[in-house]
Amino acid sequence: MPLLYHNRLWRRSEAIEIPTVPMEVNLVEVGLRDGIQREEKFIPTDMKVEYASLLADAGLKNIQVSSFVNPKIVPQMADAAEVFARLPKRDDVTFSALVLNMKGVERAIAAGVKQLEMGVPASETLAKKNANTTVEDGIAETAEMVKMAREHGVKVRVGVQVAFGCAYEGKIEQAKVVSMARRFLAMGIDELSLADSAGLGNPQLIRRMVQEVLPLAGNVPVVLHLHDTRGQGLANLLSALKSGVTMFDTSFGGLGGCPFIQTAKGNVATEDTANMLHEMGIQTGVDLKKVGALSRRMEEFLGKELPAKMHRLVE
Repeated sequence: MPLLYHNRLWRRSEAIEIPTVPMEVNLVEVGLRDGIQREEKFIPTDMKVEYASLLADAGLKNIQVSSFVNPKIVPQMADAAEVFARLPKRDDVTFSALVLNMKGVERAIAAGVKQLEMGVPASETLAKKNANTTVEDGIAETAEMVKMAREHGVKVRVGVQVAFGCAYEGKIEQAKVVSMARRFLAMGIDELSLADSAGLGNPQLIRRMVQEVLPLAGNVPVVLHLHDTRGQGLANLLSALKSGVTMFDTSFGGLGGCPFIQTAKGNVATEDTANMLHEMGIQTGVDLKKVGALSRRMEEFLGKELPAKMHRLVE
């Protein structure tokens, strides 16, 4: 029986189910891609490869290491093919990459990438600014990209970007996000991502969206990609966790941002997320001390303080 909660400050009584949480959560490390893509200081290829290996040693089993995009627009990712050529061969770790178009898919396949991420914004304005296209054309191209990847035995994650709010358009209708999710799932994808690309989500919005999308996904994992633009990243993650999501993108040090969304600051930090989950009795397999050491080292290299908290508290 649900608890019946009543408070005179509420307009009505509501039956509230006591939420349960999973025993284990999968954290997908995106610091080497989403985390550093806006950094002006070029991170040497050697360092990127080393970090990928050390993040794997720290217990992260899914690591997004680069993107196959136009190097003139995102020069930090110009060495994507070389990075993948030099990654350690590990059966227990999946190294993935982001692609934005068919050319990116072709380059990634040629580089031997085994899992790709692609996405379409739920905002016409962002679609225009990002790729000079429309949402509908973006979905159509994504279908072709998924087809090509699957024909080459490559796993695919497709995401709805700015699913919880757009810096240009503001509110995004939930029905639009759900419709896009349905269409992506019909493509036979391996994972579905809901991205709070601008960091405009809130716990209630996250819960409502997740509760509608999860039943549609069935056995396809739903991944949440959260930014901490307004300091609500962990609160949003906890809301999604209690709503049934068990897979989240995180970034060591809280690195992050988007070349096309200036308000999208850091991603939720890997070490902060892992610490919160561990204290809740939820396993992640992540070694906080090892991740913290990598974040401190990156701070020194970039010459600036990173937004995460726990890397300063663990030695």
